[in-house]
Amino acid sequence: MPNTYTQLYIHLIFAVKFRQSLIEKEWKDRLHKYMTGIFQNNGHKVIQINSMPDHLHVFIGFHPNQSLSSIVQNVKTESSKWVNSNKFLPGKFHWQEGFGAFTYSKSQLDNVANYIINQEEHHRKKTFRDEYREFLNSFGVDWNENYIFKEPE
Repeated sequence: MPNTYTQLYIHLIFAVKFRQSLIEKEWKDRLHKYMTGIFQNNGHKVIQINSMPDHLHVFIGFHPNQSLSSIVQNVKTESSKWVNSNKFLPGKFHWQEGFGAFTYSKSQLDNVANYIINQEEHHRKKTFRDEYREFLNSFGVDWNENYIFKEPE
């Protein structure tokens, strides 16, 4: 898109299906690199990525060459296939439906990146569920508890 100039920074959060603690320390860095490659191959820049066993945070410089839903779906689908093809788990790995997306200005890059880097420390004090609710509330998102945390059927 010639003559299109943007500066869009988006913090994405998504969970492992049913919030199961499946992302293991032994392979999480490889998962992060794989996911980073997908974002980059689609024209986006990963500023910071980190995960806990049950969820992932990724902060990107977003390029408007595709929809946000499209890139998130692509990353979730391809990374699930990658985890499963590498047989990191005895069962199947899937991401939960949906995601959170929160925008920031350039002046907030370091704060958001540091927040993501320090996930392990942060979650000693706060659960993922509480963290996610806090994001939704602080950004003024109209949300419903029945739809953000899917329980096993």
